[in-house]
Amino acid sequence: MKKYAVIVAGGAGLRMGTAVPKQFLLLQNKPVLWHTLTAFLSAYNDLQIILVLPGQYQETGVSIAATTADPQRIQITTGGDTRYQSVKNGLQLVAPNSIVFVHDGVRCLVTAGLINRCYEAALKNGNAIPAMAAVDSIRIENGNSHSVMDRNKIRIIQTPQTFLAEQLINAFDQPYDDAFTDEATVVEKTGIAIHLIEGEASNIKITSPLDLIVAEKLLEEMGRK
Repeated sequence: MKKYAVIVAGGAGLRMGTAVPKQFLLLQNKPVLWHTLTAFLSAYNDLQIILVLPGQYQETGVSIAATTADPQRIQITTGGDTRYQSVKNGLQLVAPNSIVFVHDGVRCLVTAGLINRCYEAALKNGNAIPAMAAVDSIRIENGNSHSVMDRNKIRIIQTPQTFLAEQLINAFDQPYDDAFTDEATVVEKTGIAIHLIEGEASNIKITSPLDLIVAEKLLEEMGRK
């Protein structure tokens, strides 16, 4: 079955506090986004990448893609004002009868193993969403009060969120809803059950300077260059 990875890299990096968007910051002397692209290119040799970037960073994306092992498998398209619109734009380049991974461009430590497991689970169940159990105590605010939640029932959602193409394409024909926090919530609103699989603790999202420090160390331990 055909495989596509829609990699969304539209963040401005406000929490990072840098002039350069976080997806272009360097890890081991290569952009964060380079590491993400390389992980997907190495997972399957027939996987096509659709990289979704803001218009002003298209040339930067082209330059980064050119330094990967197989730039011919990377297409670049323009993102929208929301993640929903950016993913929808990327889906315009997806062929039917395929599996689609949707991934955060700044989750650069994703492994081929997790990508493979998402693919196999999506083939079996129609979709696969990596998730991790919460390890901290969780409290929910309610006005001026708050209450503790059972952390054993909490799952922290990651990407790549992986779907049969028809599930995803049909779901993104819906009007936008503020409740759409990720692709799973979009698909779930069509009545399709969402299937969780075990994620990876190392599959962090780069959002702060501390994350860069952690990612550098993890890359060293993983032996990825």
